[in-house]
Amino acid sequence: MQNGTWYSLKNPEEVLSPSLLVYPDRIQHNIELMISMVGDVEQLRPHVKTYKNADIIKMQMAQGIKKFKCATIAEAELLGNCNAPDILLAMQPIGPNAKRLFQLINKYPNSKFSTIVDNPKTVAVLGELAKENKFKLPLWVDINNGMNRTGVAPDHEALELYFQLHQHPHLNAEGLHVYDGHLRNTDPLVRESDCNTAFEAVIALKQQIEEHHIPSPKIVAGGSPTFPFHSKRNDVETSPGTTLLWDSGYGSQFPEMGFLPAAVLFTRILSKPTTGILCFDLGHKSVAPEMSFPRISFLDLKHSKQISQSEEHLVVEYDDLNIPEVGDVHYAIPKHICPTVAKYDTLTVIKDNAVIDHWEVTARTHKSTI
Repeated sequence: MQNGTWYSLKNPEEVLSPSLLVYPDRIQHNIELMISMVGDVEQLRPHVKTYKNADIIKMQMAQGIKKFKCATIAEAELLGNCNAPDILLAMQPIGPNAKRLFQLINKYPNSKFSTIVDNPKTVAVLGELAKENKFKLPLWVDINNGMNRTGVAPDHEALELYFQLHQHPHLNAEGLHVYDGHLRNTDPLVRESDCNTAFEAVIALKQQIEEHHIPSPKIVAGGSPTFPFHSKRNDVETSPGTTLLWDSGYGSQFPEMGFLPAAVLFTRILSKPTTGILCFDLGHKSVAPEMSFPRISFLDLKHSKQISQSEEHLVVEYDDLNIPEVGDVHYAIPKHICPTVAKYDTLTVIKDNAVIDHWEVTARTHKSTI
């Protein structure tokens, strides 16, 4: 798996470009590494937003993983179709999504669904819907411990919100949801210290809840960068996502984590418009464009500099004028895999350097059937 041509295809002429190739052997390595780091699959709640695919969900379930986290109703529906036992919708449902959540609950009675809240208004809306559906909905209080994107600070406001859930006749106070995606220091010792410091207020909040004789809240914490540290905690569920496919962004920032890139962009040179310039068929529609350049890391093309990108094209400066030709195949790892996957209808599955299957990216949009 570590040889220099693990990614290359025996018959590249048969594969469309651009395509996103995935390597099950490497995905399996990443699943086993996640489990070994946490020690107990009951403390794993991987996020499906990275891959949005039933086959990868089933690979994890085959290893005993029963709890999952997702960001959209479509991803939650995908998990329901896979008979995932425990599904956390980690995006506060607002507008029609609140009713769609209850449609999911009614459609998949064998799966436990829960979601997050950070304000009394959403609690009231979900409480009324739970009453109408004669269902006691499990809810997690979404905690803001420094990212300032969603959630409520872990202080008296969070405590009061948790009281509301505990006292509501149609809701169940499930626990605390804590995403700390802002903690990304490349030094693992500094990142661990930052993670532990930010988590202190969450521990204090948990203790306050217990002091009021309320059942001790469960905690779901972290993403991929802080996974190694939350995985050491007792009674904390960890929710890495990028760890399944990995990418060059996290790979360059956190090489010590040991996860393998398991998704590769397959591309061809589309044109050589002038001296020292190559154009690839890898535009905004094929790779996540929100990152600064370089947006991909070529595996087989050194001395290149990405200079522009449009919907269909990626333009690269290249200082070796003799090798590349129009139509030549190249391979690259995306800088940000999660939104890159969403650009493809299918993943092209590779084993022993050959295409063996195509996996549907079922939840790439916000709606499937519900």
